[in-house]
Amino acid sequence: MNLSSVDLNLLLVLHTVLKEKTVARAAETLSVTSPAVSNALARLRQLLGDPLLVRRGRGLVATPRALEIAPELENAIGALRRALNERFDPFTTRRRFAIALSDADQAWSVPPIASAVAHQMPNVQLQIVTLDTLEAEDGLASGLVDALMGPEPMHQAEPTLHREDLYEDDAAFLINKSFRALKGGRLTAAQFNALRHVDTWLVLGRPSRGHRYFEEFLERNGLKRTAALIVPNFFTAAMVAASSELASIMPRRLAERFASMMPLKVLPLPGPALRFTQQLIWHDRTHNDPGAILFRGIVRDVMRRPLVGRRIRRTVSVEDR
Repeated sequence: MNLSSVDLNLLLVLHTVLKEKTVARAAETLSVTSPAVSNALARLRQLLGDPLLVRRGRGLVATPRALEIAPELENAIGALRRALNERFDPFTTRRRFAIALSDADQAWSVPPIASAVAHQMPNVQLQIVTLDTLEAEDGLASGLVDALMGPEPMHQAEPTLHREDLYEDDAAFLINKSFRALKGGRLTAAQFNALRHVDTWLVLGRPSRGHRYFEEFLERNGLKRTAALIVPNFFTAAMVAASSELASIMPRRLAERFASMMPLKVLPLPGPALRFTQQLIWHDRTHNDPGAILFRGIVRDVMRRPLVGRRIRRTVSVEDR
């Protein structure tokens, strides 16, 4: 039997009559008239080829076919009621929540986010998705991810996307501590332009919108860089800078973290600071979902904490090192 040809309301009527034992009580429970219940039973009898319920005194007795159907109806209707009425419970849900992050945020933000999610939703699965995967799969719209964390210019304004600011950061210059050309002075525009750089392309092997935004900033301020090496992530860029005379530019909070682990020093860019706003972005598909709202709230609270080094504003010169 093709389920699409069945009026599912008829099954609800049968389920109610089986429980109430009379048409009158079933009609009262369903808030309909007794003739409406009788009419529904007649349609269902014709559909299934079975009388389903027969009279005995003032009540009704189920046929073997109806008794066979009864427990399945109970389970199915009970599951539907739970699905429609049950509220999101963060302590029992086993949902998967996914967030797309750059490699910078993967290195810096995943540990505190994972800890906070585990504390507030202990049974969920947290998945970290790369920006490559997000772009390739159209993750926000397709349902692959619940949220994206990225710099403001990364995604253009779209009517289906929602966004809010999380924190500010600035671009910093990372170079080997022993690099001879910079000893005893500040980094000038001429020195910057003379250096060879490790460039980082983050999305599908091509410059991302954020990358293009940065290149436009350099051009406006008379700065240029010669890329001697192109790598897919900031960690590789930092490793190369620590073992060579190639320079790398990355978000300051990440540069500071690498400098604490490798023989690197962090300098401000020549000229004005390149500041950018990191945003939380999500699709209209999950805008009103209770679970997604809680998940975004957890990410928002973690990323706005003032004591985890996410609002570094101090500039560093060669002399500071």
